Amino acid sequence: MNVKKFTAPTSREALRKVREALGPDAVILSNRAVDGAVEILALAGDDAAALAPHSPDSPMSAPAPHLELAPALVSQPAAAVVRATARQAPAAPRAPARPIAPAPAPAAPAVDMDRISSLVAEAVASAKATAAAEMTSMMSELRAMRGMMETQLNELAFANTQQREPHKTVVLREMLAAGFSASLARYLTDKLPAARDGAEALQWMRTVLARNINAMSNEDALLEKGGVFALVGPTGVGKTTTTAKLAARCVMRHGPEKLALITTDAYRIGAHEQLRIYGKILGVMVHSVKDEADLRIALNELRNKHTVLIDTVGVSQRDQMVAEQVAMLQGVGTDVQRILCMNATSTQETLSEVVRAYQGSGLAGAIITKLDEAASIGSALDVVIRHKLRLFYASNGQRVPEDLHLADPAALVGRAFGGQSAPKYGDAELPLLVAGAVHDPMLREVRFG
Repeated sequence: MNVKKFTAPTSREALRKVREALGPDAVILSNRAVDGAVEILALAGDDAAALAPHSPDSPMSAPAPHLELAPALVSQPAAAVVRATARQAPAAPRAPARPIAPAPAPAAPAVDMDRISSLVAEAVASAKATAAAEMTSMMSELRAMRGMMETQLNELAFANTQQREPHKTVVLREMLAAGFSASLARYLTDKLPAARDGAEALQWMRTVLARNINAMSNEDALLEKGGVFALVGPTGVGKTTTTAKLAARCVMRHGPEKLALITTDAYRIGAHEQLRIYGKILGVMVHSVKDEADLRIALNELRNKHTVLIDTVGVSQRDQMVAEQVAMLQGVGTDVQRILCMNATSTQETLSEVVRAYQGSGLAGAIITKLDEAASIGSALDVVIRHKLRLFYASNGQRVPEDLHLADPAALVGRAFGGQSAPKYGDAELPLLVAGAVHDPMLREVRFG
């Protein structure tokens, strides 16, 4: 068995040496890294075939022939046998000659075929893993190069657009400064029709944004119909205050006997007391539940109420408890409509995470809170448009119930672009911001007419 060793800086070069020296049928016995290089032990295909056991009907499997000696000749020394033969009479009958059996050859050492098979399997697995790692690294480099080339081409293309169509630059700068995402800003800019100046282009953009905000035009659809509503969202977005504002509107329309309040917030200190104070002012009983079983019992007891508002515990969008909370609200056997409270001061990326976490089987709608604290509300409107959320109300303060208003798309868009004193981005920065924008498939349903 002629095992050869090959050493090279990389696995690819070492395998090439094996192929050149032993041919494509070579068997790899081991593959390991030694002192920064790759060492491969290989065996020629013919040698590996010779090590395999022969089939039973092969001539090579037959036992070796042997001859038997006479007992007298075997027991005497060779010289005595020769002299005794010489003294024999010529007329004496000659015994028939028997072939002399050759001495048996020493047995070849046994070959551990299982060991060789395991070495071959390990070598093949190692070669596949090495090739896969190299392929992954190469694909990552290709993707990085592709992204770099796309970014540079986008920068060049947008630079040409700035010169040929300056009104698109105006729209893009205003949308980015208002907090809208680069993907939505670029999508609308690409669809922007020919305009005489920047003012006309801005008016078209605001009209399109307002048209794509799905707002509740009349709160009768919510208050008159009634039902069970749960306000959900992260901690600190104003769920309890918003619940109190909605409760006050329901009481003014239907009276306190038609309304029930439920709280599931058993974590924050004083959370129950805050809602109970609101309930006492409104003359509405507040029920506290701990889990799904309690909530099921409470809803069954309150099934004669026109409207039931549930104030849920605030949970971070990255907490596993969000999924548990959604499952609890969906598993009580009652149609619980979840309304997401969105903090207008949060970034677009954070709000997108919140929507995806609380989406579940579907949200009934959303309420934008803390408008009075937000420097710009473009991020919140961007998420509402891209995720096709139905916007119920907008809250801009702590007063109950005065600071809760029906969502007016035109007013919200005007609020998003109002109060900007100086441009936030220069002409040289816009290509860099837009070049890296990823096309969002959710923007395909944006309505322009």
